[in-house]
Parts: sequence; structure tokens; C-alpha cells
Amino acid sequence: MANQGNANRIITIPNLLSTFRILLIPLIVWLYCGKENYPLAAWALALSGVTDIADGFIARHFHMVSNLGKMLDPIADKLTQTAMLVCLLTRFQAIWWLLGVLVVKETVMAFMGLLVIRRTGEAYSAAWHGKLAACVLYAVIFTHIVWYDIPAGWSIPMVLAGIGAVLLSLALYTASNLHRLRAPLPGKP
Repeated sequence: MANQGNANRIITIPNLLSTFRILLIPLIVWLYCGKENYPLAAWALALSGVTDIADGFIARHFHMVSNLGKMLDPIADKLTQTAMLVCLLTRFQAIWWLLGVLVVKETVMAFMGLLVIRRTGEAYSAAWHGKLAACVLYAVIFTHIVWYDIPAGWSIPMVLAGIGAVLLSLALYTASNLHRLRAPLPGKP
């Protein structure tokens, strides 16, 4: 949890790492779609993943959690995931379903998140199920990048696992946010 002094900091190592991840997205897309260099695109995506792990570790262990970071980190994740799913659509039609579910989830979560922030004045960090969904999504994306000719017998179940993880996360975040929206504010009956 961030202390009040760090909560409003903008320039922190984790925030710089999240920004770096956002800046990597055009490079990954160019490597995948423009150069069709799938191994290098996979390495760039892996670098993005390592910086994602590093920013979370640094933020928690060195007390650099900030309100901006609570928003910037998931934005970097969602932009990376969406960009990569769009890239994969060039080869895998089943990805449409996963992309559609992800877009619905993120639209609902953005709307509810804004309502929660407006009501409580607080930005909340990702929950375990959001991290699980991100891990499953990255596994699906990474596998489809490195296994160029993945058979449908592997691709479809992986896409379905991604859809399941995203829907689970949507359901649990929705329940949590509804609870926050209905809970009495401190000092008010």
C-alpha cells in the first residue's frame, strides 16, 4: 500500500517501466506485422513482460506504489494485450472471440472504475483474478506468436481458456466494484 507521500508521485521507477512498456507496443506490432519477424516480436513481448513483473516488484518492495501507477500499469497491459490480439487476427480467426470479450470487460471495468474513484476518491490495485487473466492472456498470445502453425486443436482450447479467465475476472471485479459503490462512505451512515 502506498503511503500518502508516494501515492501522488508521478515520476517513479515503476511508472517509467510502465511507460516503457507502452512505448514497446509499436515496435512489437512492427516486428510482428511489418517485418513478420515472429521470434523477435516474441522477444520484445517477453521484454515487456519482464518489465511488467519488475515494475510491480519494485513498486511493492520499495514503497513506490502510486495512484498513477495503479492506473498506468493496467493501461500498459491492456494496450499491449489488445495490440497483440489484433496482430494475431491476421492469422487466427478464433482470436476475434477473445478480443471481443476483452474489449467488453475493459469497457465495463473502465466505467465502473471511474464510478468507484469518483465515489471513494481511491484507485484500487489489480486483484489476483485480474493478474491470473493477464497471465493466461499472455500465455495465449505468446504461444500463438512462437508457434506459427499452431493446430486448431491447441489454438481453440487456449483461446477458450483466455475467454474463461477474462470472464471470471470480469465477474469478480464487477462484484467487488458493486460492493464498493454500495458501501457507506467513512463518516456517513
